[in-house]
This record gives sequence, C-alpha cells and structure tokens, in this order.
Amino acid sequence: MLSVQDRAIVKSTVPLLESGGEALITHFYRMMLSEYPEVRPLFNQAHQASGDQPRALANGVLMYARHIDQLDQLGDLVAKIINKHVALQILPEHYPIVGSCLLRAISEVLGDEIATPQVMAAWGAAYGQLADILIGAETSIYDQKEQAPGGWRGAREFIVVAKVEESAEITSFYFEPADKGAILAAEPGQYIGMKLILDGEEIRRNYSLSALADKGQYRISVKREEGGRASNHLHDQLHVGSSIQLFPPSGEFTLTASDKPLVLISGGVGITPTLPMLEAALATERPVHFIHCARNGSVHAFRDWIDGLAERHPQLKRFYCYDEDDGVSPAADKVGLLSQEQLSEWLPQQRDLDAYFLGPKGFMTAVKRHLKALGVPEKQSRYEFFGPASALE
Repeated sequence: MLSVQDRAIVKSTVPLLESGGEALITHFYRMMLSEYPEVRPLFNQAHQASGDQPRALANGVLMYARHIDQLDQLGDLVAKIINKHVALQILPEHYPIVGSCLLRAISEVLGDEIATPQVMAAWGAAYGQLADILIGAETSIYDQKEQAPGGWRGAREFIVVAKVEESAEITSFYFEPADKGAILAAEPGQYIGMKLILDGEEIRRNYSLSALADKGQYRISVKREEGGRASNHLHDQLHVGSSIQLFPPSGEFTLTASDKPLVLISGGVGITPTLPMLEAALATERPVHFIHCARNGSVHAFRDWIDGLAERHPQLKRFYCYDEDDGVSPAADKVGLLSQEQLSEWLPQQRDLDAYFLGPKGFMTAVKRHLKALGVPEKQSRYEFFGPASALE
C-alpha cells in the first residue's frame, strides 16, 4: 500500500513526465534491451525503431502517475496492458528487470537534484504496487486459460494445415494443434501470440484471429509488411505442414452482445478481427453495417466472402471505399478517403448503435472524430491498436 507521501511525490513528477517522459522511456528501453537479452523477444523492434513503443509506455507511466491515488480512473488501459502481456507470456520474473531499469532511467535522466532518495523511494513503491496488480491479474488469467476446455499454458505446438492468399498483400494461415487435442475457445476480436525463431533469435508477435475458432482450428490473416521480420517469415517460410508455437488467445477488444445495430469499420489489414465479429453477429438477428476501406481492389481481402454473406443475410449491408481505382479490380462504392458525409450515408439512421473500428492510427483518428460528430455515443464507439497501446486524439 502506497503511503500518502509516496502518492504525493509521484504526482509531483507528472509535469516532468509530460515534458520528458518519452526521452526517459527511450533511455529505459535502450538500457534494458542491451543489458537483458532474455527480455528482447517480448518487444517488437520495429515498434522500438518507430518510437511507438516508447511513446505508448511513456503515456502509460504518465497516466499511472496522474491517477496514482485513483487507479479506477485508468479505465480500460490496465485491461489492455494485461491482455497484451498475457498474449506475449510476460511472467513474474520479468517484472524485477523492468523495475530496476525503470528506476535507473529515472535517476539517470532526471539527475540527482530531481531524483532524490525520496523520489526514488516513492517511485520504487509505486512500481511495486503496479507490478503486484499486473502479476496478480495475469496469473489469474493464465490459470483460467490453462483450466478451460481446450486450454493450455505457455507455448503449444500447432501445425499449418492451410495457407490461402487473400489479396496482393494478405495471406491466411490455418493452424491445428499437433497433439490433435481440443483448442481454447476465442472471443470474436481476440488475437493470438506466437513464438518464432528467426536466424537463431526468438521473437514474439500477436496476430488477430480472422475467423471464429469453432472448427478446431485458428486462422490468422497477415499482411506482408515491408521490412517486417515476422510477416515476411510467415509469408515466405511458413508452409502447409510447418509447425509453430502458439500462446492461448487473448484480448479485451471483443464483440459485446447487444440488440443495437452493429457497425464494423476497418482500414487495410484492420479488417481481420472484424471478420469473426461479423460471423458472430450474423448468427443473430442484429442489423450489421460492414464498411471497409483499402488502397484499391488488389489489396482488398475477403471481398468475395463478404459479398456472399450479404447475399445470404439481408440484415447485412456492406460498403467499400478505395483510395484509388486500379482499373482492374471490382469497383468500390466510393473512391477517395472516407469522409464524414460518406460515413453518414452508410451508417444506420439510428445512431444509438455499437461501432467497432480498426486500421492505421490516422484512419482510426478520423473515424473516431466522424462518429462523434454524427452522434454515435462515445462509450459505444470502440477501437483497438495492432501495436503498443496508446490513445487516439
């Protein structure tokens, strides 16, 4: 339990974190990843290079400091962190490493005049409190997943049973367990973690499940990213018959049961988690508006499948928006960026709806702004990041 004095000291550092938190966290990552190679697999180096991971952690540390005396004000941030950790298999033994490096970074970046013994003691206690919260929650989830039907703990060997090209950039991989046993049920919208060995180095990645896990197999659909180590390895080296180590499904961005109209909006490979959501929704009488945006038809995955669903399910209305017309692929309903005016035409007239949207950050920022302007309640407008957790403007 943090003392009143500890909480006051931590809150007093908020202005410093607002102005210099990203530099502090960048120093922290550089130190930790160079001195503790055992934790490197847990961090995406592309997100390190882009600054996304330091930015996201800096924001998380700042939010924790701001609400140190009212942790319930953190909202769903803690749940997002816990689920990301579970998908990557963050374990209790990793926390002391992170804690020691974080405290060293605070001391070295802020200097002795600011990082006094009292400040360091308060932040040490604050980190200990946060670590206890996360370890407890994550351990509980690990236990639940292990004990559930078809569940397991840690890595489990799966075999690629099918590999399907969905577009010029996206390929689907179907996995079944090597032991032929049952698999853990996954909620629509969840993702699965995997462990890869590339050039003798272990890396871990999360990929959204792109189909319901109701046939004894999991499916992910992966975009080939330029320079992406994991995505290029999967596209080029993972074939039918290949084995892979998977962690149990995780994620709190899941479809909530409701009788409100459902709107699924995606950009690019953000389509993947909306597909099982669409499948689940169509099993009910719920009206669904499915809106997908892509650069052009050649990179639009699952169009034929969605068109087929629309023919069989009158409750489904689908709309496609392409940045450009490539002159070869089937035409879109709209060419150009998704505007507020266009979105207004494609939304149900009833704005008391549930909206889920995913895609590049700029795309999601615009969609969030459009939905708010069009009267969709903010609490019914949900989004998810493929990379490190952060926030939209």
